[in-house]
Amino acid sequence: MEHKDLVREEFTRQANDYATAPAIRDAEHLRKLVEIVAPAADARVLEVATGPGHVAMAFAAVCREVVGIDLTDAPLKIAETMRAERGIANVSFQKGDVESRLPFKDGEFDVVVCRFAIHHFAAPEKVIAEMARVCRADGLVAIEDLIASERPERAAYYNEFERLRDTSHTSALAMSELIKMMGAAGLEIVRFTSHGYRTPVSQWIKAANASPERAAKALAMVERDALEDLSGARPVRIDGEMYFTYRIAMLVTRKLPPHAV
Repeated sequence: MEHKDLVREEFTRQANDYATAPAIRDAEHLRKLVEIVAPAADARVLEVATGPGHVAMAFAAVCREVVGIDLTDAPLKIAETMRAERGIANVSFQKGDVESRLPFKDGEFDVVVCRFAIHHFAAPEKVIAEMARVCRADGLVAIEDLIASERPERAAYYNEFERLRDTSHTSALAMSELIKMMGAAGLEIVRFTSHGYRTPVSQWIKAANASPERAAKALAMVERDALEDLSGARPVRIDGEMYFTYRIAMLVTRKLPPHAV
């Protein structure tokens, strides 16, 4: 099975749970993402891997037009249902594959954004290059994603229990890796931030609808991590519930004009 097939399978199976997960639909989190990107009111925005469309609709509230594109039908149907229910006229959703080639012209968008999806791509450098291609010169390319430790062995431990929980997970990148890929695509960082997001492990497992066997293995790794500090996720038990902390980075970059690359 190709990785793209795994992605389609996972996000078809977990579409409803993913769409309602607190970390995905949190209004304050969405507001902060829009705020750090700071798009112009007349901007045309593309969201790559839009999923249930929460990010696209948040940008639609402040921008002229937003297009959301995704590989999988099930979350796109959820996004379109929500768009219609909310009566949002300046956002549209379509199916497409960013790891091949987006169905858009060079420089077609003022802003291109991707949230919580880079760690699902088999070739993230191709995705970032394609995001840069469809962004105009001096436009903005923004990525928000999980980040892993700069220590390879700690990043590997973290990514292993993420893959157990969700087979479509490839690798959360270290911040330095993500910055290097963006630089190679002709993008220059203009602002960034990072923060932790503590989540209950039970909710984390539920959101991916993991099988009991894989969920048990992931939980065992998290519990070991709580004792031995193996990943940087800093698991901790509070009132009987196990939590760990996602490390999340938001990076906003400018696409350099050809003469500056």
